[in-house]
Amino acid sequence: MDEQAVALLAMAEKKTSDPRLRSWATRLRTAQDAELTALRGLRDGMGLPATDVHAGHSMPGMVTADDLVDARAAEGATFDRMLVAQIRDHLRQSAQVSRSETTAGTRADARERAEVLVTARESQLADLDALAVNGG
Repeated sequence: MDEQAVALLAMAEKKTSDPRLRSWATRLRTAQDAELTALRGLRDGMGLPATDVHAGHSMPGMVTADDLVDARAAEGATFDRMLVAQIRDHLRQSAQVSRSETTAGTRADARERAEVLVTARESQLADLDALAVNGG
């Protein structure tokens, strides 16, 4: 889920009309890049393949290829609303999936990573809400 969200966040550097939103998106992108590195390490440690099992799927909270096309076409406040709505959904779904892992996961290392993600998502959502950006 994070990879396509990172692609959307990368667009914010040039497309958002709100400097506070741009700064937040940059911080979130950096955090999500670090999370991807940690998650890939966990995946590799489990011996799982490096394939995207969600490729071509449209899951709740997932930024899709069509969403990225729409974001590339959007500008200013329209882009800002799209960014906020998509990323808010992404963060909420990521928190939900991570919460599920904390209770149903069978590996301690995966449960620990999920707990870190839940805490991060709650903080990231609170920061987004504090911006009071109208996006959804």
